Amino acid sequence: MVGRLVLVNELDSTRFETLRVRTDGVRATVTLDNPPTNLFDPQMIDDVSRLLGILRADPETRVVVFDSADPDFFIGHADLNLFLAPRTEVPPRPHVLNGLQALFEDLRTLPQATIGVLEGRAVGGGAEFLSSLDMVFAARGRAVLSQFEAAVGVIPGATGSQRLPRMLGRQRALEVILGCDEFDADTAAAYGLVNRALPAEELRGFVDRLAARIASFPAKTIAINKAAVDAATPPYFDGLLEETHALDQTLVDGEAQRRMKALLALGAQDREFELTRFSTALEELDR
Repeated sequence: MVGRLVLVNELDSTRFETLRVRTDGVRATVTLDNPPTNLFDPQMIDDVSRLLGILRADPETRVVVFDSADPDFFIGHADLNLFLAPRTEVPPRPHVLNGLQALFEDLRTLPQATIGVLEGRAVGGGAEFLSSLDMVFAARGRAVLSQFEAAVGVIPGATGSQRLPRMLGRQRALEVILGCDEFDADTAAAYGLVNRALPAEELRGFVDRLAARIASFPAKTIAINKAAVDAATPPYFDGLLEETHALDQTLVDGEAQRRMKALLALGAQDREFELTRFSTALEELDR
């Protein structure tokens, strides 16, 4: 894939392989573009990490809107191949966040207001990406959210086990995590997975107006308000360390790797499979 020019303030020479970024000076729109399913693979992970470094040092941008070039996929999920290496023992409880946790904490704590435009599927790591944003708005009849990790023998280990209880409460969080079901826009809004469900034809206009309104406020005020709101709940750090320790425990007996390989063999990470068979295939992995 040919790298695309990124227009974030004076860093016009920065190139990303899986992102397209445009800005008017105070608002940036980041379009995820990693065909065929916007898989959250090492290249996209690297691109997002570099982008967040640029934004954190950017004193001008006040709002960042994340959307997708593909109307069917926001982010498919993390690349399953990242988790297939055999594990022989559980490592000691960690003292630092794992790579995806650190990335999504960097996203959550950006000084800018961040808004997600969800028109397609956000599964696994894609849903965890969205839960790290400040606001998410979803298209009725199109948006789908799901945490599928329990079906393949692991946990939502990129902040999901910690974000969801705070967002939804314990019972709904466990329904989402253990049920591995797909949630449409209206149910996601009722549960608290997204801010609002809107008609697909109204979604972009609503987000554009909201982003423009927030971008008219002082950058310092936006950052301070985010910090003040975050201070209302306990820090995530200890819970995230426990999340990684729990994830490590799920990967030592080989069952998770077996289930992930079985899902890949059925067609996971293929576009048509992800759109039409992914959820029902999760029930076939115990055979």
